[in-house]
Amino acid sequence: MATAESGVEFDPSAPLLAVEDLHVEFRIEDGTVQAVNGLSYVVDRGETLAILGESGSGKSVSAQAVMGLIDTPPGYITEGSVKFRGTELLTLSEDEQQSIRGEKIAMIFQDALSSLNPVFSVGWQIGEMFRQHRGLSKKAAKAEAIKAMDRVKIPDAAQRVGAYPHEFSGGMRQRIMIAMALALDPDVIIADEPTTALDVTVQAQVMDLLKDLQDDNGMGLILITHDLGVVADVADRLVVMYAGRGVEKGAMYDVFDDPAHPYTEGLMRSIPRSDVHVDRLEPIRGNPPDLLRIPSGCAFRTRCPYATEACAEKVPPLIEIGVGSDGLPRSTACLRWEEVFR
Repeated sequence: MATAESGVEFDPSAPLLAVEDLHVEFRIEDGTVQAVNGLSYVVDRGETLAILGESGSGKSVSAQAVMGLIDTPPGYITEGSVKFRGTELLTLSEDEQQSIRGEKIAMIFQDALSSLNPVFSVGWQIGEMFRQHRGLSKKAAKAEAIKAMDRVKIPDAAQRVGAYPHEFSGGMRQRIMIAMALALDPDVIIADEPTTALDVTVQAQVMDLLKDLQDDNGMGLILITHDLGVVADVADRLVVMYAGRGVEKGAMYDVFDDPAHPYTEGLMRSIPRSDVHVDRLEPIRGNPPDLLRIPSGCAFRTRCPYATEACAEKVPPLIEIGVGSDGLPRSTACLRWEEVFR
């Protein structure tokens, strides 16, 4: 067993991060929002796991739960497990969780402009990681901040360390967020829509940067996105989420080439692909369900071309349907998956 500075023990032989049957709800005046409804996944060193789905599917909430950032009330983690190197994070004290955030698991938030404090320089904000976790002086923390900015290829880092967030472009602000997340060399990075609102060229630069940094230190990367183009370039495995649940899991190319859930199939048909010629894209009909009032049975059935009466009777379990090209199980949560798969 390895012991962190906080005294929390970890098992180096255990999976890097294992999430099992995670449930998160928000109790508000209008009722209970079932934001995450039984999400499970594992990510290990050097792996990139993409969590894919429309807005409102529970992707970001699940990441906040892993990071221990759910505000209670109104949010509550009602079931499930989040283990880092075999140690249950959900039962740790706030101080213990705080010691792990940034040090072991870090997060890149989707809106860099609103996530960065406008009244402090970017160097001060990056340096705070070193002051809080490593006890460095202001001068030493500033020097480390410059190194962190250099690491993510921000030009003239020594001259720009005193600049403020609004003085940087969107792509540079996102690099600053990455520098903050990587400051303490965490084992896991959760990137929540890291390329939102960036143009295509800058998106590619940001994702290439994350891949290079991952290759350097072997970190596990969890990429939360609705952009299938971003996923195709970097992910090893996919978890497709709908209405708070993982409805399909598998190796990235397996899921892209042969989806086994109608929702995944709909996502694939709704985007242009260079390897498939179609005269017209097919959007998924209807809208995602209201998480206050999730339909009975399969939550996707009201939008699904394969739906039958049986789909309304019970929630389909996530079942293994074979072994993927990566040698790991392929899973789907659909009663009629064989028809979709064919």
